[in-house]
Amino acid sequence: MLGAVTLGILTLVLTAPAASAHSVLESSTPAKDSSIATAPAEVVLQFNEALDTGFTELSVLGPDGASHWEGGAPAIAGPKLSVPLKPLGQAGKYTVNYRIVSGDGHPVSGSFTFTLTSPGPATATSVPVVPAQPGSPAAAANMAAQSDTGGVPVWLWVGGAVVLLITGAVVAVRIGRGPGTP
Repeated sequence: MLGAVTLGILTLVLTAPAASAHSVLESSTPAKDSSIATAPAEVVLQFNEALDTGFTELSVLGPDGASHWEGGAPAIAGPKLSVPLKPLGQAGKYTVNYRIVSGDGHPVSGSFTFTLTSPGPATATSVPVVPAQPGSPAAAANMAAQSDTGGVPVWLWVGGAVVLLITGAVVAVRIGRGPGTP
């Protein structure tokens, strides 16, 4: 009987589908790893679900890795996140970095690149990175992102749950046998 209970519990735990409640980047304009000859006027990211409007960041860094090419603040329209661009400068690889908050409240971040094959008319403008002040929305977003990525792995929680369930089953069987029964 104990073996059947254990087997049933293990089957449920090991065959359960993984939860995927976080937003996922489905597509972008310009596309990830694409090569384009004409600089885009904006960067648009399409996610699988509507985004939370809090703590959103979207930056476009030039080939030097430091110059910013955003021409305004990021905008959210349902599952789309976009930012207008300044006219791009030198040809090369541009990096798009994003951080959003999923509909379930969890921060999601990522990056991708695209290559501009013909130089644009502009020159780079470097924007210094200023650390967030304690208590500011940017500091809260950074703390949420750090706590989300530094947590306990899911497999450890699942393993702990399995051990607790097996222990509970063993105790229930022993209690059910009554006193004095080995």
